[in-house]
Amino acid sequence: MAVPKKKKSKSKRDMRRSHHHVTLPNVSTCPQCHEPVLPHHVCPECGAYKGRTVLKTEE
Repeated sequence: MAVPKKKKSKSKRDMRRSHHHVTLPNVSTCPQCHEPVLPHHVCPECGAYKGRTVLKTEE
């Protein structure tokens, strides 16, 4: 079984983990109702996608 000869320092350990952070989602606004919506998703408020109504929503 492979076992490391020397202990990895805290600096090397943290450098390896530098990409493990959480990123915020990219949020854009709906062109029709101007509510925040995720890209490539149907707007949950007005039901529009790419300028046309896809889902009927009760208003």
